[in-house]
Amino acid sequence: MDLVGLTDYLVKSLVKDPECVSVKQFDTDDDSILIQVLVNSDEMGSLIGKNGKIANSIRTIVQASSYLNGNKKVKINIDSF
Repeated sequence: MDLVGLTDYLVKSLVKDPECVSVKQFDTDDDSILIQVLVNSDEMGSLIGKNGKIANSIRTIVQASSYLNGNKKVKINIDSF
């Protein structure tokens, strides 16, 4: 599974309205991959979690998958619209 698909699956599993989730990948200059996650502002609390624990867990899972596949470092930005 690709990193965007994995991130998309994890995020959509956590929110109430999976149709309002957008996940896109961007390549950066410093040999890393940037994944931008956009969710509805009402869903931010359930996605970030208390003290950012859920967001950090998502980042850890996606980074581990990237390393297992021999890919680069992954940065995940979570934002609302």
